[in-house]
Amino acid sequence: MKLITTKKFLASFLVASVFSGCVFAQQSKENQMITNKQKVVELLNSIENGNTKPVGYINPNKYIQHNLAVKDGLSGFGELLSQLPKNSAKVDVKRVFEDGDFVFTHTKYNFFGPKIGFDIFRFEEGKIVEHWDNLQEVVEVTASGRGQIDGESNITDLDKTQENKKLVKNFVEDILLGKNPNKITEYISTEKYLQHNPYVKDGLDGLKEAIDYLISQNDMFIYKKVHKILGEGNFVLTVSEGSWHGKAHSFYDLFRVENGKIVEHWDTIEEIPSKEKWLNNNGKF
Repeated sequence: MKLITTKKFLASFLVASVFSGCVFAQQSKENQMITNKQKVVELLNSIENGNTKPVGYINPNKYIQHNLAVKDGLSGFGELLSQLPKNSAKVDVKRVFEDGDFVFTHTKYNFFGPKIGFDIFRFEEGKIVEHWDNLQEVVEVTASGRGQIDGESNITDLDKTQENKKLVKNFVEDILLGKNPNKITEYISTEKYLQHNPYVKDGLDGLKEAIDYLISQNDMFIYKKVHKILGEGNFVLTVSEGSWHGKAHSFYDLFRVENGKIVEHWDTIEEIPSKEKWLNNNGKF
């Protein structure tokens, strides 16, 4: 299906906003039967297929935007979509997770160019009210030979969600924030560590090689603060603030846990623009 025109996009958002009471009353029963995961996947897919129905999953009176290149509110989302070149958008949601009021996804996009992205949506009373994301350009040739988004996607160990989140929290504090870096083998498996960062090889040896190189270039990335730790079963996502190349960056890291150890890692790293370039005042985090 072709992307709908700019005029139709803006009209759909206007209808959703102005006539929200009527629209949501008609959809309330249907929405109760649709999971929050399904709502998010439909909304993301609508970027490609032009379906306006998923707009109704967003609260038109409260939509807080943390993508700093997008204006706040539902109208800002519509304006962004209207700027996409015709028939250019592609969306392939590889993973979708839920943690309380949050749904987070791992997606391969063609969105103003090929990108890998994490998106986080917060729900209130079944409606999306807040959005964060982190995007990185696709790298075709990687150090490990693995793609930035391929690998395991099956969610298991739902009964271990909190245990796995605690493991990753401790890993972030001890290793990424540098409190006790010598404990790395307590968190990452020494037998299997599959790496999807395009510049790092598999295994602990690959990680050490990448870190040693960055240190030698006086260009080591620095984690300063962790803002979110979200998880479902064997997958845990961390959202962190830090710096790289002397500039502010956001780091989204997705970890897969197996038998109490981290065995697989994906990430996206995005530079945070200077404040005068922000199109909303909500901040990256």
